[in-house]
Amino acid sequence: MNLLYHFGIYKGYRGLPVSIYPPILQVNPSFSTIAFNSSMNSFSGFCTSASKVLIHYGSESAVKSGLIHEISKCLTEAGIDFVTLGGVVPNPRLSKVREGISLCQKESVDFILAVGGGSVIDSAKAIGYGVANPWTDVWNFFLKTEIP
Repeated sequence: MNLLYHFGIYKGYRGLPVSIYPPILQVNPSFSTIAFNSSMNSFSGFCTSASKVLIHYGSESAVKSGLIHEISKCLTEAGIDFVTLGGVVPNPRLSKVREGISLCQKESVDFILAVGGGSVIDSAKAIGYGVANPWTDVWNFFLKTEIP
């Protein structure tokens, strides 16, 4: 199954150890329909304790392809609230990460679903760093002036 679960102690970007909260799940958008349905059933079962999910994705192709709609439908059917944040670009921008941190805090997000490839998961991990460590700016971890 093409799911990547990221939770607990995770060796993230530049080898920084981090206790990621909220947990992060990555969905590869190149799934076949059967693999996608199976993955979303697993995901729905995995995050039943989640009260709100951030669906984090890159380009509008995830929307145009219907993938975000299908994920939204699965979450709605499972009774799980969600918010979305798209627009991740290659070499993710700090401004998008900060936007995600703010959204997660405002909406009380407790699970991040990264839909896409490496840049999306990097952005989702950085958002996880920021949500888990609200007392400081997430960039300090990458500068290594603070340790999570």
